[in-house]
Amino acid sequence: MSVLRAIRCNPQVLCRNLIARSSSSLTAGERRITQVLKEKFPHASSLKVVDISGGCGAMYEIHLESDEFRGKRTVQQHQLVNQALKDEIKAMHGLRIFTDVPRK
Repeated sequence: MSVLRAIRCNPQVLCRNLIARSSSSLTAGERRITQVLKEKFPHASSLKVVDISGGCGAMYEIHLESDEFRGKRTVQQHQLVNQALKDEIKAMHGLRIFTDVPRK
């Protein structure tokens, strides 16, 4: 059965698996990046780091919401994240960054 067909047949199982994965076990790289970003953005209202390379640590997706981004353009927000992760980025193939300012 194809993955797409499995999703169509039973989307609840997929959602449960994704939720279980995201809340129970982070990879070592996800933990390291999360720790670095928590130190750099201690007042972040939301932070999510996902290894999108299948667990090998080559590519990550980061979702970060922080008041520190208020008044800054998206490119400036991303530069702050890149600067915080400058040592970790050296070992990566790619990085997707999504930043936002908390809604009041």
